[in-house]
Amino acid sequence: MSAQAWIQLAVFLALLMLLAWPLGRWLAAVAEGHLPRALAPLGRTESALYRAAGIDAVAGMGWKAYALALLAFNALGTLAVYALQRLQGGLPLNPQRLPGVGADSSFNTAVSFVSNTNWQGYAGEATMSHLTQMLALGVQNFLSAATGIAVAFALIRGFAARSSSAIGNFWVDVTRITAYVLLPLSLVFAVFLVSQGVIQNFQPDQDVTTLEGAAIAPQTLAMGPVASQEAIKMIGTNGGGFFNANSAHPYENPTPLSNFAQMLAIFLVPAGLVFAFGRMVGDSRQGGALLAAMTLIFVLAVVAVTSLEQQGNPQLAALGIDATEGALQPGGNMEGKEARFGVAASALFAAVTTAASCGAVNAMHDSFTPLGGAVPLMLMQLGEVVFGGVGSGLYGMLVFAILTVFIAGLMIGRTPEYLGKKIEPYEMKMTAVVILVTPLLVLLGTAVALTSPAGAAGPGNPGPHGYTEILYALSSAANNNGSAFAGLSANTPFYNLLLAVAMWCGRFGVIVPVLAIAGSLAAKKRLPVTAGTLPTHGPLFVALLIGTVLLVGLLNYIPALALGPVVEHLMQAAAR
Repeated sequence: MSAQAWIQLAVFLALLMLLAWPLGRWLAAVAEGHLPRALAPLGRTESALYRAAGIDAVAGMGWKAYALALLAFNALGTLAVYALQRLQGGLPLNPQRLPGVGADSSFNTAVSFVSNTNWQGYAGEATMSHLTQMLALGVQNFLSAATGIAVAFALIRGFAARSSSAIGNFWVDVTRITAYVLLPLSLVFAVFLVSQGVIQNFQPDQDVTTLEGAAIAPQTLAMGPVASQEAIKMIGTNGGGFFNANSAHPYENPTPLSNFAQMLAIFLVPAGLVFAFGRMVGDSRQGGALLAAMTLIFVLAVVAVTSLEQQGNPQLAALGIDATEGALQPGGNMEGKEARFGVAASALFAAVTTAASCGAVNAMHDSFTPLGGAVPLMLMQLGEVVFGGVGSGLYGMLVFAILTVFIAGLMIGRTPEYLGKKIEPYEMKMTAVVILVTPLLVLLGTAVALTSPAGAAGPGNPGPHGYTEILYALSSAANNNGSAFAGLSANTPFYNLLLAVAMWCGRFGVIVPVLAIAGSLAAKKRLPVTAGTLPTHGPLFVALLIGTVLLVGLLNYIPALALGPVVEHLMQAAAR
């Protein structure tokens, strides 16, 4: 990895920690209801909303009530997003006069944005009206992110509680997260993006004449309220682009500074939640251990993907065009990458967006080298716990922490404990469900796609690369990432239905058992620390946690990865 790439990574991590620490304090205050007096007017408005909705904001919820409220809320959101897409042809703010979206694509998109996946099988600027982009997709960018953070709050309360039957109030959590965290951050970030050149308007598409002349090369420039959606797209680790090219489009991501800021925005809330976790459980060292594990895995991934991409295309190297000496690839493998960003910034963005459950892309992962493209694929398959999505990254890593202390307990022959709570058979059963549900969805979904004529017709490339396109799509959907390998024709009834099932089950098939764990832990008394208690804040635990994440997270996928990126790499090596 070049010196420039190392400097970029160091500055990125330093700024991330600097910004995430105060945000973590604010997130903990929001979760615990310790808001400053200056927000009292907003608090009165909040109380009025609860009364109007018939919600008892003081009453806590058990995990089952919390889960039912969450599922009902997201089911209604799915219906609303579906209806707005189908009816958009007759609704206002549609200057392009776009017709209603097809039934299967609408269903896929509704599930996608409600589940915080934001998978897109369509070109946004040519499919969705301004109203649909804002009222359907933009609103769900906020609400799906708030849902993930709410689940993380509930699980933290389970660890922090001293024998309680409640894990919080879902309606209060979602309201406060949206009003006091996501909206302010998005407003500030949207203004910054506008200053960098991201567009924000309600104009119809603009027809322009290129240098070749209107008769030879007319061009249409899409317009719309982009900055407002781009902000929550990153802050909420959503990833759905206003434009088909996503963050490679100059109207979404115009400058190297906006590119760097977007990467920071993706990790900001996930990193802040780790600091909030340490504060809420009363031991900042616990959050530091999780943060250390996440950071070390992330650095390894960035070094791997950047080094592989900076080596250049091996097939060009076979022709004597070297990545360092040849005139055609002096910066490495530039295929599918924006010249204004280069290899280092594109590789870092790829690692960030797949370590988090964001899915925004500033380069086409389909054009990465075989092993370079395998790195973002593996980051998703780890369960996206390396910082991860807003909320989902933290509760996913906490599940791995529970598994780590269970394995360590088996080694030393004592009942495992984490943060003073005994980890017993019920917690381990739920942990097993959380860890196994996504590999099951990915591998079974890939098998179904490969053995179905409709599924096999999707890849745009033959051989192992086409296989990787399918594996990547299912990994992205089931892990709620949303990025695509860019070579799969996925806007078909087959893939729209298959990926929607993977997205829904991958989201809520994990959330429900996580809430069950939270409820079980909340009901338990906190045990005092003894000489036999495994320390869960030191280097030993960090090493055990990293080992558990890597071994358990990737173990199910090794044969699948061998058939795709590994075989493609070996084929390229043999052809040199």
